[in-house]
Amino acid sequence: MTQHNKAAPLRDTLHAYEHLTPDVVLDALASVGLSGDGRMMALSSYENRVYQAHLESPVGSGDLAGETVVVKFYRPDRWSDAQILEEHAFASELMAAEIPVVGALALNGSTLNHFNGFSFSVSPSRGGRRPELENLDVLEWIGRFLARIHTVGAARPFVHRPALNLQTFGHNSRQILQDGGYLPLDMESRWLKAFDEAMTVAQGVFDSVGDVRQLRLHGDCHPGNILWTPEGLPLAGPHFVDLDDARSGPAVQDLWMLLSGERAQQLQQLGALVDGYDEFGQFDRRELALIEPLRTLRLVHYSAWLAQRWHDPIFPINFPWFGSSDYWKGQVDMLIEQTEAMQAAPLVA
Repeated sequence: MTQHNKAAPLRDTLHAYEHLTPDVVLDALASVGLSGDGRMMALSSYENRVYQAHLESPVGSGDLAGETVVVKFYRPDRWSDAQILEEHAFASELMAAEIPVVGALALNGSTLNHFNGFSFSVSPSRGGRRPELENLDVLEWIGRFLARIHTVGAARPFVHRPALNLQTFGHNSRQILQDGGYLPLDMESRWLKAFDEAMTVAQGVFDSVGDVRQLRLHGDCHPGNILWTPEGLPLAGPHFVDLDDARSGPAVQDLWMLLSGERAQQLQQLGALVDGYDEFGQFDRRELALIEPLRTLRLVHYSAWLAQRWHDPIFPINFPWFGSSDYWKGQVDMLIEQTEAMQAAPLVA
């Protein structure tokens, strides 16, 4: 039983996205000079609202006429305009360096536009499938591009976007969960104890590694954010999408989410990624010790993310188990497992 009903569906509360009707999407496109033909499909995204839209192709129309675009409506009050524009600028730098990143289009003189209270961007639609990460050649190919992304990322720091560290993903997440009353009474003390032990060990690992280079990252480089075009087709290889979580942090953050399976399998995967990376950069092997601390921070941050989004009606529908004692028992068990993992020998490459 939860401490109170914050994790109960808020059926009577209108969320901002409930005003984002298909007509509003089409009117937003029209406000930047694009005419949708009415064909529209919602794409998978919990954080923002993202739509694939087809544009009309009248005679004498612009370069995008008849094309398919992706329209992203940013979650209100998550990022400031300056933070979103900084993400867009990073994507533009990457594309200028001929790195296959899908960035926002400049429309009406800006990559970020506003309509009816929403901030939105429009980008080209790119097809592709999830990369076959069991193929070591694919991983090596991705590693080469990650090195190139990080070379651009190291050229200058983010000014407005936050960093990924123990404070932002760890201790801030605990504060959100505890202050909001999202921890059930029967699990609160157990979770807080497991959290504190995990953060103590994580801090020790970060301290033992010492200072590592902080650079602009993709930040959420899991397989779903890489679109793969098979060889033999135009623009073959990986295309990196969704820099919405771009932050400053260590390079290994963009590598570890591509690993899976048992340790032997992860060693092979990591070896391929780093081999590719080293063709265009120099990966700091000390950062490999940060993989499990970073995995732990993501675990905690995920719970805080669910809590912060609970007022959005789509979250209680899709995550009904959040807030239950069983959920938090699972989180405690995973934190204990991660504490052990952080004390084990790190992966090598």
